[in-house]
Amino acid sequence: MRIFGVDPGSKCTGYGCIETNGSRHRVVVCGALTPPARATFPEKLLAIHAELSKLLTRHRPDSVAIEDLFYAKNARSALQLGHVRGVLILAASEAGLPVAEYSPTEVKRAVVGYGRAEKQQVQEMVALLLGLDTTPLPFDVSDALAVAVCHSHSLGPARDDINKPARAARSWRRYRPQAG
Repeated sequence: MRIFGVDPGSKCTGYGCIETNGSRHRVVVCGALTPPARATFPEKLLAIHAELSKLLTRHRPDSVAIEDLFYAKNARSALQLGHVRGVLILAASEAGLPVAEYSPTEVKRAVVGYGRAEKQQVQEMVALLLGLDTTPLPFDVSDALAVAVCHSHSLGPARDDINKPARAARSWRRYRPQAG
């Protein structure tokens, strides 16, 4: 399964596409969309939409996961981030892909195990989980990969044989060591 993760931003939007079987992950592509600094805000939105649409067409993921907005330092930046998220969701919807949204706390908890982890901790854990030699830079890229990994974890474990019944979980209270 291919999952395309996105970390929205009006100055820098991180993206990362991973391929996963539910337990192992591999990076397909990652990077950042940076619209021209002198462009107007509508021109930046158009550039982000166009670039993401191209990436989704090229890499053909099965789903898109986007980091959700949970707070911003001021109302204007929150509004702009909301517009960027809308453009990202539009691009995914136009491509016919399901969209999942995760809060930053959910992403950090899924990747690091702690919802208030620092960006550097997320970055290092992403590199470890994806078997990368170096940590992905900038933070927007590692955050986007973390969103994709979070979505993969939310889907549950992969099963090779869907017709084979899953083994029932056993309580540790009923465990009895085998006589040897």
